Amino acid sequence: MEKVKLTVVVLTKNNELIIDECLKSVYSWADEIIVIDDMSTDKTPEILKKYTDRIFTRKMVVEGTHRNWAYAQAKNDWVLSLDSDERVTPELRDEIIKVLGSNPTEAGFTIPRRNYIGDYWVKHGGWYPSPQLRLFRKDKFRYEEVEVHPRAFMDGACGHLRGDMLHYSYKDLEDFWAKLNKQTTWEAKKWYSQGKPMTLGRFMWRTYDRFMRAYFGRHGYKDGFIGFVVAYNAGLYQVFSYLKYREIIMNKK
Repeated sequence: MEKVKLTVVVLTKNNELIIDECLKSVYSWADEIIVIDDMSTDKTPEILKKYTDRIFTRKMVVEGTHRNWAYAQAKNDWVLSLDSDERVTPELRDEIIKVLGSNPTEAGFTIPRRNYIGDYWVKHGGWYPSPQLRLFRKDKFRYEEVEVHPRAFMDGACGHLRGDMLHYSYKDLEDFWAKLNKQTTWEAKKWYSQGKPMTLGRFMWRTYDRFMRAYFGRHGYKDGFIGFVVAYNAGLYQVFSYLKYREIIMNKK
């Protein structure tokens, strides 16, 4: 297969069990792969060498800043941004090759993403298609430079692809809750650093609203038990974030 002028940028840290499948999904058709390794201590660095010599070891402090730096290393105009727990399907691969071969006028494209908990594809509750802006011209795109959930900004028109990206984000429910704990710590710090006014009333409304929207509004109940867990965690995310936010305020006094 002839390789297309596309740089795939992958972020990783201690992902020896999953990074191989991620890189394998792009190795045969993308002409540059760049991996930013966040100080891995497992076998991840050894696996990376099978696929690319464009490996940078760099600690991630602020996610948005880390990503922007990574994209700036690309030699090609077009960048596909992946995390180590994501994979490109053959359908998405063929669509990207076709789109880039047509000299598109768009500055970037969203990609639908299938999110998994273990082997279960969560189809409802707002988890699918969950389009992600991941294919873009590097000079037209940047992330907000914050620690968690940075917003994407792009200068130009946005197109939409139909092929799916696979996202094996959680090994199981234990992993799901462990990451919830970590993410809510980052969220609380973000609220505090941005001076967000988070009152008890606002927090309670957000908790109720997130659960109701995920479970009923976005039909999370169709995913059965997993759908309930996803909706419950959407509300719990607000609870944990608020409690940690209050703790930060109390410790600053």
